[in-house]
Amino acid sequence: MFNSIAQFFSKAVKSPEIRRKLIITAVILFVFRLVAHIPAAGIDRASLQSLFSGSPLLSLLDVFSGGTLANFSIMALGLNPYINASIIFQLLGYVVPALEELQKEGEYGQEKINQYTRILTVPLAAFQAFAMYSLLRSQGIISTFSPLALLTLIITMTAGTVFAVWLGELITQYGFTNGISLLIFAGIVARLPITLGQSLTVVQSQDILKVIIFLVLSVVIVGLIVFMNEATRQIPISYARRGANSPMSSSYLPLRLNQAGVIPIIFAVSLVLIPSMLSQFLVNSKVPQLAAVAGFMAVYFKPQSLVYNLFYFLMVVGFTYFYTAVVFNPEKISENLQKNGGFVPGIRPGTQTAKYLSFVLNRITLVGAIFLGLIAILPSLFQNAIGVANLAIGGTGILIVVSVVLEITRELEAQLVMKKYDTFIR
Repeated sequence: MFNSIAQFFSKAVKSPEIRRKLIITAVILFVFRLVAHIPAAGIDRASLQSLFSGSPLLSLLDVFSGGTLANFSIMALGLNPYINASIIFQLLGYVVPALEELQKEGEYGQEKINQYTRILTVPLAAFQAFAMYSLLRSQGIISTFSPLALLTLIITMTAGTVFAVWLGELITQYGFTNGISLLIFAGIVARLPITLGQSLTVVQSQDILKVIIFLVLSVVIVGLIVFMNEATRQIPISYARRGANSPMSSSYLPLRLNQAGVIPIIFAVSLVLIPSMLSQFLVNSKVPQLAAVAGFMAVYFKPQSLVYNLFYFLMVVGFTYFYTAVVFNPEKISENLQKNGGFVPGIRPGTQTAKYLSFVLNRITLVGAIFLGLIAILPSLFQNAIGVANLAIGGTGILIVVSVVLEITRELEAQLVMKKYDTFIR
């Protein structure tokens, strides 16, 4: 197995085009990690580290900032404002007719929506920078208040977010697809040795049996993630004969169990953290009603609570169905099959085929959605079962890492196959 993997990457490196993409991606990731260590001014580092070490909520938020929030670098907000802007426009696409028309216009419409998303990212980043400043000030990490210092911090953090989004889009354009996920992947991998070491230290100090359970579960989870990402439902497709003596051909339409990848968890985290963040601001409010609401959210929406995990699970399941509906259109697939003379055996072309594909897709998406939901709440299950509080990013982080690696591997395989076909044609 290791020999085949080595041979695969050896062939990939020998290709000039793939080698260029690898170099560009590596350089951009290096710049991203370098800038992630440039600290923002006016922050008490010791107090910040103690705050993050005692808050699984902030540790989880740090994952989706690409590992920049714990250091409170100039890119402390990371990609969160861009992700939130993407969620807003994808939801508006179902209620705003103009955006719905843009979504149907293919590459041009998607580029316009991406441009609107970038524009919305700027005010969202400024708002989140102010919210982060208020949170840190309430925790005593920022002790001085100055309008000029506040304005400087907001501009710096907003510029850092825009720079991170630009780096992600550079990777998408000149390197590998989905550069945003690759930046999050880089942040998780950079923090993985520290997180793993802390987790093993905690477990070893308690019981050797927990070490074995931890290692076994880690291997099982990685295996399940790979299996679910690669699992497909093969829909048989037959093509009508175009001539009197032409035999009928057949093929398969693969429907992946996990069509949405890691996007539902990234979207869900951006929303599920809102009640916990609001409780931090409203807990000291002078209005009794707001203080009571903040107390309720602080108790029932902490990462270890049942309400938080149930809400998180349902959000992941909902976003899985939502994003699957965005990326897979049964009506369009049915229309393309009918135009090319293809049909599902036993199913009438057209509307009946679209209904059949929707029926199958909803059933397999349910399995994938439940799996993603369980992966999302895995940290709480770990903490309650074996007492490993440091694994606050365990399931989500592993899912993102494995999914990005599989996606890059599939892209490399596709490019190697395409190169082989080009050589054959010549």
